[in-house]
Amino acid sequence: MRIRKRMGSLPNDDIDLITRVSDALAHPVRLDLFRFILQKNKNMELVCTSDLVQNFDYAQATISQHMNKLSIAGLVNTRSKDRRTYYFANVPVLAEYLEATKNFALV
Repeated sequence: MRIRKRMGSLPNDDIDLITRVSDALAHPVRLDLFRFILQKNKNMELVCTSDLVQNFDYAQATISQHMNKLSIAGLVNTRSKDRRTYYFANVPVLAEYLEATKNFALV
């Protein structure tokens, strides 16, 4: 396969961000989990793995795998305390992603 020259002038950092975050949000379960965390954080509520297990009909291991993908994408930050993992939506990364996708559409 021959690779052609990329059109437009979107920076490589933006392309990496778009692909990484889009991949993480492409799964409906991850999208629901991320939205849940966003809403809870907006109301100043902490969210731990057990909260996610209680609110979603998935095994703890499944939720952990999805949360790992969101974390790797940079959409979620984690903090461990007293054998619990708490999740925090990384709103600046979401804002960067939205800006990059807007720029992608304009290039």
